[in-house]
Formats: sequence, C-alpha cells, structure tokens
Amino acid sequence: MSSKRKIALACSVCGSRNYTITENPNRTERLEVKKFCKYCNKHTLHRETK
Repeated sequence: MSSKRKIALACSVCGSRNYTITENPNRTERLEVKKFCKYCNKHTLHRETK
C-alpha cells in the first residue's frame, strides 16, 4: 500500500507555506507556480519545498 506524501508550496517573498500538494515522483525539478499569498496580499511565485 503506497501512501500519498504531501509537499508544501512556500511563497518566494515572505517564505510562508500557504499551499499543500501531493508529491509527484515523476517530476524532477521543483514546481514553481504563481499563487495568491494572503500574507503579502498579492500574487507571488510559490516554490515546492521538501
């Protein structure tokens, strides 16, 4: 039985971890997505953390 691992997306401006996604073992480089940060109050680049 395989378990789904959770990965956090951290804001590149303030560093807060606002979003979680399930891990994709096929992805080699870190995911980078523009998402809304409630602490910065604007859309910023969010990066996958380990």
